[in-house]
Amino acid sequence: MNLNTIRNDLENTAGRVNEFILSYLEGSPKELYSASCHYISSGGKRLRPFIVLKSCELFGGNSAKAMPAAAAVELVHNFSLVHDDIMDNDKMRHNVPTVHSSYGIPLAILAGDILFSKAFQLLSVVGLKEGISDKSISEMVSRLSTACINVCEGQALDMNMTYENEKSYSQADYIRMIEKKTASLFELSCSLGVLSANTHSKSDLDRLSVFGQNTGIAFQLVDDLIGISGDPRVTGKAVGNDIREGKKTYPIVLVLRKADPQERIKILKVFGSKNTADRELEEAISIISDLGIEEEIRTLAESYISQALKTLDVYDDSEPKKALQTTADFIAKRSL
Repeated sequence: MNLNTIRNDLENTAGRVNEFILSYLEGSPKELYSASCHYISSGGKRLRPFIVLKSCELFGGNSAKAMPAAAAVELVHNFSLVHDDIMDNDKMRHNVPTVHSSYGIPLAILAGDILFSKAFQLLSVVGLKEGISDKSISEMVSRLSTACINVCEGQALDMNMTYENEKSYSQADYIRMIEKKTASLFELSCSLGVLSANTHSKSDLDRLSVFGQNTGIAFQLVDDLIGISGDPRVTGKAVGNDIREGKKTYPIVLVLRKADPQERIKILKVFGSKNTADRELEEAISIISDLGIEEEIRTLAESYISQALKTLDVYDDSEPKKALQTTADFIAKRSL
């Protein structure tokens, strides 16, 4: 399975997932549910739901049976995006206005809460209707709860990683943060997929959880790289926002280590300064682009993808296995 095939498969799956979620996100008042659907309606790759469905199929499960779990993961992901955007005061996400920019902060907070609550309702109510056992539902709800806690803890760690008094943090600190904030939902995607299948063992659950965790770490490494060097016309993300916010992502840490004294001064002048002039920010971004950190970040991401892929070696070749392998490869090589 090549990358073009997986892109088509992702697109087809995204359409099914979106249709399922939008049919479920209905209620009154209309404006609240419109705000809740805002990011779902705007599109997206739906990587996490895709991983749920393929993890289920790897063990002979039916993807339709796993759809509530796939939707639940995507709802929690969107809940975190809505609240992240409020905390970061971001105005745009993927070329559309953020929820709080469109609906105001109070309604955006409620929209995030609806997404969070509906995720648990999907697992506990719709999952049972799809014939998933009580035991599996209980385990799924427990894992969803744990993942939500990890995401919140990871966000708190991320908020603390700002530039103050030239204190730096290590690669291990950064990996610990993204394990919680990002990789937790990839790990959850795999485990919910496995639990949605009829036949699996604890070893299967453990292996796929490791696959998800390592894939999620690689995803965030590449995402942070794109946040610095990506083309905003392609990514839909505001390049330089992490610099304005003073967020110490690992790519920025590498930049500060590699920059010469004059370059470092120019970068630090705008780092954490939300009111910095666009000209100064553009100069800092240009310096960062010239320092050549992309190869180092890509290599680190690929090392985590390699660890992820090893967990699948015990399984016979099949379409779902190849889909998971190619998805991991796509994550490491993506540019948006």
